Amino acid sequence: GSPITTEERRRRDKKHLNDITAARLPPLHHSPAKLLSIEESIAIQIQQKEAYEETQAKLAAQKLAERLNIKMVRFEPEGEASMQYREVRDED
Repeated sequence: GSPITTEERRRRDKKHLNDITAARLPPLHHSPAKLLSIEESIAIQIQQKEAYEETQAKLAAQKLAERLNIKMVRFEPEGEASMQYREVRDED
């Protein structure tokens, strides 16, 4: 036989696979894997760890607030509520 190129072989195998089964590979949504340097890998891991810890801290604070029945309300010391308690005096 004559030697065939890799592209022809891939095309032939794909055609054969299409004849055998109706199953199809899912579309590739993400780019293929790529090599990273150690520094890039460490930076990504640190970033992911910080994001994870921040999410965990928020979740813990939320659970604690729910357990203690703490309601977060808006505090306006210069608002209308503080005006009700002030006494009005004349300097004269």
